[in-house]
Amino acid sequence: MIACEAVPVHPDFVHLSTLPGIAVDIRYAGTDNFSGRCLYANLDCAWLRSPAAQGLSKASQWLAEHRPGYRLLVLDALRPQRVQDAIWADVQHTPMAAYFAEPVRGSIHSFGMAVDVTLLDPQGRECDMGTGYDEMTVLSHPSLETRHLALGLLRADQLVHRGLLYAAMAEGGFLGISTEWWHFDHGDRDAVRRDLQRVA
Repeated sequence: MIACEAVPVHPDFVHLSTLPGIAVDIRYAGTDNFSGRCLYANLDCAWLRSPAAQGLSKASQWLAEHRPGYRLLVLDALRPQRVQDAIWADVQHTPMAAYFAEPVRGSIHSFGMAVDVTLLDPQGRECDMGTGYDEMTVLSHPSLETRHLALGLLRADQLVHRGLLYAAMAEGGFLGISTEWWHFDHGDRDAVRRDLQRVA
């Protein structure tokens, strides 16, 4: 494993502050998250591995070309294994466990190859996605969006925002998941877990 403290001098990682056109608000570095407490303490987790960082830049460029004024807002990126372990200790045996990878399997965040992201509108406001970040309910599930639209639980404008986010991230080589509209993995998840070291 790579120690989180060693990431700033590791050649495979890129700091999000160096990516033009991308806003950053790492929610686990403060209290505005599902736990209500700071999960990253003194750790700087605004990092991604180079392929994911390059993909995020490509997604940002696509968004700027197709929806001028809109920007990506990164809510989480690198999540050290020690933090994933602590989160799992809190959520296992609760309904929230379905939204986190078991530590033994490993979150793609812990490899620096996943990002949680939303959109900012031209006025710098977060777009309405129908649910908030880390809102662990079925309304956050991309796989159920059509049903929720038909039932009036989500609106068309909210799904347009989600669709714009999905399109931008796909252009950057990211894959979404079925349960969180904000979460995207870069590249093949099995290959990431097999070939890359986690950050501890």
